[in-house]
Amino acid sequence: MSQNFDEIIDRSGTNSVKWDAREQLFGSATALPMWVADMDFKNSDQIRKALHELIDDQILGYALPSDSLFESIILWQKERHQMNINKENILFSPGVVGAIAVCVQALTSPHDGVLIHDPVYTPFSSVVQSNNRRIYRTPLIIENGQYKMDYDHIEKSFKEHSIKMFILSNPHNPGGRVWSKEELIQLIDLCIQYEVILISDEIHSDLTYTDSTIYSPISLKEEYKNWVVTLHSASKTFNLAGVKLAFYIVCNDELKGKIETVQHETEQNSISTFGMVATEAAFSKSIEWHKELMEYLEENRNLVIEFFDKELPEVFYMKPESTYLFWFDASSLHIEGDKLTETFIQKGDIALNAGIAYGNSSQQFMRLNFACPRSVLKEGLQRVKKVFDSVKN
Repeated sequence: MSQNFDEIIDRSGTNSVKWDAREQLFGSATALPMWVADMDFKNSDQIRKALHELIDDQILGYALPSDSLFESIILWQKERHQMNINKENILFSPGVVGAIAVCVQALTSPHDGVLIHDPVYTPFSSVVQSNNRRIYRTPLIIENGQYKMDYDHIEKSFKEHSIKMFILSNPHNPGGRVWSKEELIQLIDLCIQYEVILISDEIHSDLTYTDSTIYSPISLKEEYKNWVVTLHSASKTFNLAGVKLAFYIVCNDELKGKIETVQHETEQNSISTFGMVATEAAFSKSIEWHKELMEYLEENRNLVIEFFDKELPEVFYMKPESTYLFWFDASSLHIEGDKLTETFIQKGDIALNAGIAYGNSSQQFMRLNFACPRSVLKEGLQRVKKVFDSVKN
């Protein structure tokens, strides 16, 4: 490998949310942080070089998105996700969560119903509620160790609550589930039947493992382009959350116009020059780095699975088909969901995301981020085991 993912980088004192907020958020300055979706790996040399050149060669004033940035996005989506899009289909945003907020404001009205899964990424709920829309949840069912959609419940919700928008995590965060082509078609056909706009958050889609295939809804049928807004970013895949750039893919002119209106009203169309340069370098020049990253993450994922199977066989978990997030059930600890984070800090000095934040159905789950050097991951797994062992003893 040209990239040394085993290298341990001291991020303390760099204003890293993951590392420098440990005492503030978890009450322990020594806790091993394996929570927020942020990788402990260096960015690709190509991204770092592009940013250095920007600083060395240009005045950091207002900048326009370059044609080459658009081309890098279009080519990446075509080769990775079988999307056929053009420059006119792309709108920029500082981030995916902000883009979701804009979609809620632009494509629904106050008090409209918005449907999300339970469990699902926490900001889906908070963004909807802060914009004075009614949030409804449809439960995910566990079958054969993975989440499945409850289409009967989804249709019932569409009928009873006048749902105008469905926000989908594709792939699913925190469960790591990659939705199949058939599952997506069934969902989108329901959305069309009940005139519901689908927002497909695909920020983790480029972190899919070799044993799964990710699908983007707008690549499945041409008619879906009128009902789906796709949200994407290089930030999770290339560890670029700090440079702030995401994008919408909107093929329906009416939907695009409404989104653009709200973008202008809220100044959510202003994006960072650093984000533009880093994103282009990621999609056009960091392909080999991404390949090596996925090989390393897949080995990390397999290590976590082997550890749980051998050392914690009583603990149910979901095998991640995508993302670098491991979702496991801590119910054998017999501790209330709102006390689990504290328990993992006190017994193992490890900081994880508590499942209770993702929905009522996941109060006993915890989320572990394994995008770190392997030696750190092994230490983290021992700390998790220590927590479970403390209850056995």
